[in-house]
Amino acid sequence: MKKEVCSVAFFKAVFAEFLATLIFVFFGLGSALKWPSALPSILQISIAFGLAIGTLAQALGPVSGGHINPAITLALLVGNQISLLRAVFYVAAQLVGAIAGAGLLYWLAPTNARGNLAVNALSNSTTPGKATVVEIILTFQLALCIFSSTDSRRTSPVGSPALSIGLSVTLGHLVGIYFTGCSMNPARSFGPAVVMDRFSPSHWVFWVGPIVGAILAALLYFYLLFPSSLSLSDRVAVVKGTYEPEEDWEEHREERKKSIELTAH
Repeated sequence: MKKEVCSVAFFKAVFAEFLATLIFVFFGLGSALKWPSALPSILQISIAFGLAIGTLAQALGPVSGGHINPAITLALLVGNQISLLRAVFYVAAQLVGAIAGAGLLYWLAPTNARGNLAVNALSNSTTPGKATVVEIILTFQLALCIFSSTDSRRTSPVGSPALSIGLSVTLGHLVGIYFTGCSMNPARSFGPAVVMDRFSPSHWVFWVGPIVGAILAALLYFYLLFPSSLSLSDRVAVVKGTYEPEEDWEEHREERKKSIELTAH
């Protein structure tokens, strides 16, 4: 665990999550600003959120995995794909990034266009219970798309994961905006709520719904549909951050072997 945290790659990944979430929130919320000359449409907002997540997944995914969402990070932890410490750092970076992105947009946007900064809220007589179910369904399909399109074990063509994920986010917004403003991401809801200081009694919906939906998708994908062949000890090592894939171990063994041979000569 200490080895993972002390690596430069780890801190690059954490910073990438902060930066990606900042940019995602800025562009996503920015598409929903209420400009007097042109009010945003549902289609415009949906496409903007989808394009933002797809662009960032393509640009920063190789650095951190491109989670950009606490619900996805926690689901990957449950799915035994990342360590506990990485999950904690990622979620913290995502939340801080969301606040920074919302704060930057608040500062740049004129007062007459700012509105409530697209803070998530229940609408069209949607109850908290129904809203939670909606968020579970929306995030479930997003998480399932992410897990499937980025699974390195797949041998069939997967196309562009970034495009698939972006379309999945767009799909969720096309339906979810009418119910909850569409969160699918606790950081997206948390950032503007902090900046605007608008935490409604139903704010918990935008945490519980996405997290439950993503975890359900992880349980289905990683334990039922495509279970891993890792042993229990390997699974524990993944959570602790000490797991070393067999191919990496082989590389290290060859490096050590070459080093010994050079020393002998």
